[in-house]
This record gives sequence, C-alpha cells and structure tokens, in this order.
Amino acid sequence: MKFILLVLFLAFELFGSVVKSPVVLIDKEKSEVTIEIDKIDVGMSGFLVHKIADGRTIILKNAVVKSYDKNTKIAILGFSNYNALRNSALPSGNWEIQVGDTAILAFGYTRGLLIAPSEEVYYRVTRNSALQWVHPDIFATILSFNGHPTPLREDFTKMSIATSVGLTYIFLEKKIYTLDSKSFTILTVMDADLLQDEVHLPFYTRVPEIDSNWFGDGNDDMEAYEPHYYELLIKANPKHTELCDIVKKNDIQAKLDEESGKEEFEDLDEDRYEDAIESCDIIKNGENDDWF
Repeated sequence: MKFILLVLFLAFELFGSVVKSPVVLIDKEKSEVTIEIDKIDVGMSGFLVHKIADGRTIILKNAVVKSYDKNTKIAILGFSNYNALRNSALPSGNWEIQVGDTAILAFGYTRGLLIAPSEEVYYRVTRNSALQWVHPDIFATILSFNGHPTPLREDFTKMSIATSVGLTYIFLEKKIYTLDSKSFTILTVMDADLLQDEVHLPFYTRVPEIDSNWFGDGNDDMEAYEPHYYELLIKANPKHTELCDIVKKNDIQAKLDEESGKEEFEDLDEDRYEDAIESCDIIKNGENDDWF
C-alpha cells in the first residue's frame, strides 16, 4: 500500500507548474495559434494573454492544446472567447490576439478535485499529496445550485471556473484518471489498487442531498457510479481506445459476476455499462460529429 501511495504522490507532482510560451503564428479562420515549446500534453488548457501597456496585460481567449509535434516542438492551440470574468457592468475592449502574445497553460494545476466512490478511497488518495485538494462538498454544492444530482460535463467546467481547479481526478475500478478540468481530456491513467467496499452516489461528499431540477439533463438521481463517469470520459475522449477496451472488459466481468449468483452482485444491473459501450460504438463508427 505504501508503494501505491508513493507512486500516486509522484504522479500528482508531475503537474503543477504553469507553462508560458509566446504566440508565433495565428490562424483566425481556424481559431488557432501556434507556439514553440519543449514539452506539452494535448488537452492542457489555459489562456492567451495580451499586453496592453508596460506592466498591464489582459486575458483575451481561452486556449486548449489540440496537437503537439515532439520533433519540431510545435504545438497548435485552439482558442475561444474568455468569459470566466464576464460582467455586463465592466467595460470591454476590442483587442485581438497578436504574434508575441503569451499562451499560459496548465493554469490551476496546483489545485485538484477528486471524484471518489467512498470516504476511504478519497482520504487514501489525497492525504499523501502536496496538491491543494478542493473538497467535493464544494462540487456537490455547485451541483445542487445547478439542479444536477447527476453531474454533467458542464458542471465540471463551472466548478473549474468557480474554484480555479485545473485538474480533476476520477477513481474508477482501481484506476485514477487525471483530466484537465476544462477540456476534460485524459492526461494520465494511474493504477490504484485500493479497496472499494462501498459506493456513495454521485460521489463521496458530506452534503446529505443534492437538489434537482424538475426536468432537463442531470436532473435524475445517478443510478450507478462507474458507468456514468465512463460515459462522460468516452464522449470527451473519442480517440482514447484504451478507455473503451477497459469498459468492455468490465462489462464482460459484470455479466460473469451476475451469473455467479454471489450476494454482493444481486443489486447490480448486469447491463449497467450498456450506455458507455454504446458511446464507444458510436465513436468507432464516426457518428459523433455533433458531440464535440
């Protein structure tokens, strides 16, 4: 167990430093900029910052790494309007991105949110890390405000904006998936052989109840922990074939467990991975153009 925790500690510390690099090329039609950088991961998010005057800068755009060529050290960043500090009472300018502006990536990577099925798993993972953990109670409060007892991807984005959380960790069946909180791109997958003896839905939190809307996505109570988060991950990471392989393997095991007749599997739906697998099949057949 100590070895596992040490590995997790080292893995968590791989992220944390803000990355800065000047913009060298702009493609306004594609909403992309190019930077030169020694190392970066696809999916990392951040901002494009414009210099107004000496000592004065402004964030103009959100940015996400779309591709990286390790041979040329060239990264392509997609950008979109920055609206995290949107306020109709404040003035806005007409500045545009220029060559020489600064891309700031991995912002907020010193702060993390862990989605875990139980209190035991949560504290085993978080207690030995120097990462600044934002408690899931805060996320549960945001979900209650949004009326979503079943978390949607947009809820994670709102959580990131409200708390400056850069990384989201999701524990699923003895693995921890590290995600950029805004792009929801999988950055790493770590083995975590931790005992999961209970499941709190939608995740471990001390908030007793999450309010729900009368209608709309996310308004129903979550029925199963792993299938829901797998489906969110698959839709956000359509090229991550390893993830689909993991889900299909777990689906086969779930059916075998159900057939075994063991008491601990009596209350579980043997088809609980069906929606996640369907998402994998849609992506494989190229039918997901409207999702991303």
